[in-house]
Amino acid sequence: MTALFELLKKEQEARFKAVLGHFAFTYIHPYMDGNGRVGRFLMNTMLASDGYDWVIIPVERRDEYMAALERASI
Repeated sequence: MTALFELLKKEQEARFKAVLGHFAFTYIHPYMDGNGRVGRFLMNTMLASDGYDWVIIPVERRDEYMAALERASI
């Protein structure tokens, strides 16, 4: 977690910080439960900090979202 926060401090662009933070957090999976929810919350707070709209991933597109995360981790 310390390395993740140090990495995020170095990135200035909110869009890149949001993607990096979301991906890295869900990749390291630090909690027994709730990693996806926390990852999406982190992503949204980083985007909102630069004026972007909140991103909501509909349940109907969950499989697509999970597949995209899996492709990013390869």
